[in-house]
Amino acid sequence: MANYLDLTHRREIQALAASFTAKTEWPTWLLLLGVYIGWFGVLLASQWLGLWCSTLLLIPLVTLWLSLQHELLHGHPTRFPLVNKLLGYAPFAVWYPYTLYRDSHLLHHHDEDLTLPGIDPESRYLNQQQWDASSRLQRSVHWLTKTVVGRLLLAAPLAISRLVHDQWQRLPEVWPMWLAHGVVTLLMLGFITHYSVLPVWHYLLLVSVPAMSLASIRSYYEHRPHPRPEQRTVLNEASWPWRWLFLNNNLHLVHHDLPKLPWYLLPTVYRARREQWLARSGGFLVQGYGQLISRHGLKAIDSPRHPFA
Repeated sequence: MANYLDLTHRREIQALAASFTAKTEWPTWLLLLGVYIGWFGVLLASQWLGLWCSTLLLIPLVTLWLSLQHELLHGHPTRFPLVNKLLGYAPFAVWYPYTLYRDSHLLHHHDEDLTLPGIDPESRYLNQQQWDASSRLQRSVHWLTKTVVGRLLLAAPLAISRLVHDQWQRLPEVWPMWLAHGVVTLLMLGFITHYSVLPVWHYLLLVSVPAMSLASIRSYYEHRPHPRPEQRTVLNEASWPWRWLFLNNNLHLVHHDLPKLPWYLLPTVYRARREQWLARSGGFLVQGYGQLISRHGLKAIDSPRHPFA
């Protein structure tokens, strides 16, 4: 547990961790069951629902699945990584194997490296050398992705292209992971072809890519460059639809400080010591995603160049 917490706060968190809800993890089990039933149910009922109604239901379901995979790789709902991997291995979002996401994301949790280009695998910044080597078009794209609209339109395609480039270079090392992921993905696409009205291309381009784009709103401004690592991570007081979609990961500093704390306890811990969390973040507070959209829909929120990397 984070060493900066006072004794009373530690005891409060330990009491929550000892509760029936935390010990059984029933909220996560219930959510897992709900997403699986929802995904299969929408596809099986797609002939009745229609192509576009099915699509509009599947996009948030797949986005929620990405949030659930994040919960699984952090040790929920079981203490056994292999069990959690099996629970979260379904490639509903298609492009990222669970193993790759898990290993990359856990590296991101080295808080002393947060936002540093080339070190933090989830950094959205460039160091000076990368910036100097960029073309005018590349720099324009980087600036555009610093707006909400640009992130929605470009984050997923850029992430997929980087994934292909990086993983192709590492293929001799990672081919078993991609083979396993590919087999399971083909089985899933076969199910979609035979039991739903969605063409495969439609699911790939108009379900999975938009779901990734929607998920990218959460990470749009969850970290900023700052000399102090604990002040690099946001506290976003989002409204309930976003909180559910992102499983309270909008309270991102709480998650980074207490990565083993399950999603359903994050708001309780935050509300109990809100002023302390705000002080720890250095005032890095956002009043919901609506604020980001209204202020930075078409205006860059900061520079793509890292100020001190």
